[in-house]
Formats: sequence, C-alpha cells, structure tokens
Amino acid sequence: MGAAVREWLNGDESGKEMLIRVFRERPYLHLPPPFHKLPLRVGNVIELFGSSPSAKTHILMHSAISCILPLRYGGLALLLLFIDLDCRFDVLRFSHLLRFRIAQMNHDEADEEMLLGECMRRFLYIRCYDSLQFLATLKTIHYQLQRESEAQGITVSCMMIDSIGAFHWNDRASTSFHHGDSRKGLSLQNIWETVVLEIKKLMLVHPMLVIAAKGTIFRNQSATTKIGWNLKGPSVSSVPTNMKQFVHREYMPSVWQSFVTLRIVVQAKDDHNHTERNRIYSSEWLLPSQSFVDNFIVAEAGLIFVP
Repeated sequence: MGAAVREWLNGDESGKEMLIRVFRERPYLHLPPPFHKLPLRVGNVIELFGSSPSAKTHILMHSAISCILPLRYGGLALLLLFIDLDCRFDVLRFSHLLRFRIAQMNHDEADEEMLLGECMRRFLYIRCYDSLQFLATLKTIHYQLQRESEAQGITVSCMMIDSIGAFHWNDRASTSFHHGDSRKGLSLQNIWETVVLEIKKLMLVHPMLVIAAKGTIFRNQSATTKIGWNLKGPSVSSVPTNMKQFVHREYMPSVWQSFVTLRIVVQAKDDHNHTERNRIYSSEWLLPSQSFVDNFIVAEAGLIFVP
C-alpha cells in the first residue's frame, strides 16, 4: 500500500476542512446570465442550444469576457479555451465588447491597452474545419494548455465550443472516414464516441467547465404542447393555447446527449413589435428543469437582460 493511500486512510479532517479542500480542487465558477441561476463547477458539461439566430455566440462571448477579465474588474482571471467549429467567430466584435467592459471601470487609455493584451493572452482560440481536425485538436491540445498554464501561472478552467454540431451533417453524409494506416472506417457513432472520450481525458488532466453551443431545428407545434426534457430525450406536455411553442428535434448521437449534464435552450421571441435590432431573446433551463425564463436583447454594448 502506497504512503499516499495510507495517509488518506489514516487521515482525520473535519467537515469544514473537507469542504474547503473540495471547493479548492473543484471550485465554483460564477458566470453571468444566463448561467447565473445554478452553481456551476469544473466537471459540468453545459449544452446551450437554439435555432439560428438565437444569440448563442453572443452568450459565449459575454461569458468568455467575464472569465478572462481580472478580478479587480469583476472577472474571474481564468485561462479559457475557445474552439470555433462554425468558423464564424467575429474577433472584432469580441474585442469591441471587451474594450467596452474595460472602459466601464477604467479611464486610463494607456492602462486600457495593457489590460486588453493581458485579457487576450488568457483567451486561447482554435479554429477547426472538420471533425478530424477537431479530434486532432482534442488529442494534442494538452501540451499547449500545459505550456500556457506554466507561462501564466493559472490553469484552464473553462472550454467553450461553438458549435458542437457544426460538422454533424457533413459527417453523416460521408460514407466513410479513414484513420491512420489502419484504414478503419469511422462511423458517425465512432466519431462522437472518440470526441467524448478525448474531452473526458482532457478534463481529467485539466479540470474545467465545458460549455458547448449547438445549433438545432425547431418545429412549430400548432397543438398545445411544450418542450421538456427527460433521460430519453425531448418530451412534450400541455400548455395554454395562447403560447407559441416549439418542439426540439434532437440529432446528436446518444453518447453526446448522455455526456451533457446541464442544458439551456435559447430562442428569439416571435414578436412583430420588435425589429431585428432590438429583438428580445429568451433562455430557459431544461436540465435541470426550471420554471424561470430570462429575457435579453443584444445591444451594441453586449447582452442586456430585461424583465
């Protein structure tokens, strides 16, 4: 029996000491809306899904900025990995939102540029153009994360993926994939089993919160139904007839669905009194199911949550 195991068996710690140790090893992350309603910690996998457009990327930007801002500016000062699978990330928009947040609390332009550079060094951005690049990234990113952690003195605590289903339809349409010299055909199920396995391996070495945006398809439901969620997938229940509802059609493999621990649905409200510029969006927790709904608009300064 190893010395470490023997020490653990003979150890005696109070409940307070145990909680301090657990929270230090698996800390809670206090993210801005719509993630603020539930306590989040490294190890959680959040799926943020909605049809396009539903401001999913803006929500990721909003939360990413809170992660990389210093503590004195209301941020978390974390190292963040952003994997762009949609290949449409607007870095100018992200820079504008970051500058705006900094300017709200700082009026020294010289210091602003230094702070901007400090924040962007914590933002690790990777773009992938197909599933094989995505898999290669997951298999090799550990060494880059390790170098960045050692250089900056902080660990990676959050990974964002936009969007996790970007290559699904291309992969499904392809007849086969070849891997290495084995010439082994990779089915859609095999690809996603490998993706989930590699993310799990990465989370063991670098404990982190995973937030994955997912574009999806909603079907108008003329009957009085409401979307819900259970362990087998989407469910439908009765709601008042004056509420326009949608049914979410799941397309991701079951291995990914079972990997997700938390789900949020976002969608644009169908209100003809609002133009595209000030359209109201809503976000709602489906896993776990919650009764509250957050409403927000996408403004020049970022997300603004409204009653």
